[in-house]
Parts: sequence; structure tokens; C-alpha cells
Amino acid sequence: MSGDMEKDFAVTAAYARADANPAPSAIFVQITDPHIREPGRLAYGRLDTAPYLRAAVAAIGSLPQAPQAVVITGDLSDFGRAEEYAHLASLIAPLAMPVYLLPGNHDTRTGLRAGFPGHAYLGTDGPVHYAVDIGALRLLALDTSVPGKSHGELDEAQLRWLDTELMRCAGRPAVIAMHHPPFATLIGHMDKIGLLAGAAELERIVARHAHVERIICGHVHRPIERRFGGTVASVCPSPAHQVCLDLQPDAVSAWILEPPAFRVHALDPDGHLVSHLAPIGRFDGPHPFHENGKLID
Repeated sequence: MSGDMEKDFAVTAAYARADANPAPSAIFVQITDPHIREPGRLAYGRLDTAPYLRAAVAAIGSLPQAPQAVVITGDLSDFGRAEEYAHLASLIAPLAMPVYLLPGNHDTRTGLRAGFPGHAYLGTDGPVHYAVDIGALRLLALDTSVPGKSHGELDEAQLRWLDTELMRCAGRPAVIAMHHPPFATLIGHMDKIGLLAGAAELERIVARHAHVERIICGHVHRPIERRFGGTVASVCPSPAHQVCLDLQPDAVSAWILEPPAFRVHALDPDGHLVSHLAPIGRFDGPHPFHENGKLID
């Protein structure tokens, strides 16, 4: 077979496979750590985070496949103030799909609940945890925030709740959402305020439930992955600022305006979660690879 024939055969076969594959049975977007301030106030005295979230919302609205939900895994606000949550609500208002919120260490449970009274899944008291369906998968959300502290914890009650909910949805793909990642990221100053209680117990629970497809987290403002309890735990970058990548244990706590992004999680026909990193911004393209069925030479 000639080189040109091989190219044509490969292209035709790829198209045939694409036509044969059904669409994902669930698609959702994960945003994390927008750190919204009151209108006109700057985070850290120099960063207006609102335009970055506005751009993320616009990018979500432009995705080729509309997600069935958006999950925001904490640090929604910068100081948990009512004005910050009101500003956040206005920024995410254009999203046409359900939006599920979780507190991070920069949030307050009281402020979050007061700022989003229509989000009944947030409950009325104590840690925020809930279970909701997104298409064919089950989303289980845990609250790792500790009032007044920067580190995270999971208490016995939340872990019992998670174990029970995972048993109830056995046989269905499940995703666990939380703010603090349950593993050391090797970024020293962030690990000092990481999940300091409950990680080992969480890993034992997850290891008992093979249908946990992913643990999705925030807090560290970087794309990070690690095996955990037989599944994958992943951190999503921020739509605004990122934590500097420096694995020196005593590295300085600092942020940088690297390209912002969110994650698109899609459930394939076999019930496995496929996770993509979607940069936020305007880029040249799209441009075709092929013309008249042939690779452009």
C-alpha cells in the first residue's frame, strides 16, 4: 500500500470510528478558585479576578457540547463577604445549566448559603455535603473547609455519609468533589494548608468502591494528578491566577498569571470519566487538518 493510500485509509477509518461512537452520557465543567472580590476591589491589592471568571463563563457557553452542569470546587469568594457572593452570583448568572457550589477555605458557609438561597442542596447548617445526578453519573460533594482556618479536614460524620452514599450508588460511575486535595502536591506552602485530617480514612473508603471514577479538587491553582485509593485525584487550575510551580519544600508562597483554564469531564459509553483541560482565552483557529478527505500537504 502506498503512503498516500495509507493516509487516506487512516483518515477514513478514523471518521468511521468517530461516527460509530455514541456521544458521552454525561458532560460537566469544573471551575475552581475564582476568588471573587467586591466590585472594584482587587485580590492581593493588584488582581481583578472578575474579568477572568467572566471569560470562563463565556468559554463554557462556547463549548461545542453544552455541559449538563458546572461544579465550582471552592474559594468562590476571597473573604466570604456578602458583597463578594452577590458579585459571584451576577458573574455566573449567564450559565444556562445547573451550577453546584462548594466552600473552600476563603469562603464562609453562612455567607455562601445566604448568598445563594435558591441552592437548596447547600443545606442549612454544618458542613456542606450533597449528592446529585449529572446525566449517568453521581456527584458526591464534601466540605473540607474549617471555619477560620486555611487547612482542610474531613470529619467522621462526612466520611460515614460518603461511604453510605457510595454504597447507594454502587454500579454507577461516581465523582467525589472537594476543595482541598487529599494528597501532598509537593508544593510546600500549599501542603502546609492542605487536607490535614481525614485523608487516610478517605482513601480507605474510596478503595472499597471501584465505581469512583475521579476525585476532583481545587485549592492549589494548578493542574495536578495523583493515584489515590485506586482511582485518580485531580486538581483543577484557577480561571484567574495560579500558584507558582516550585517544588522546593521551603519555596516562597507566590502566585503568577499563567494561562487560566477549567476542566471538562465527560463520561464515555463504558462509564469511564475522561477529563480534559480547557485553556481560557482567544487562540488562532480552528484550522482543518484535511481537505477533500486528504491530509493537507
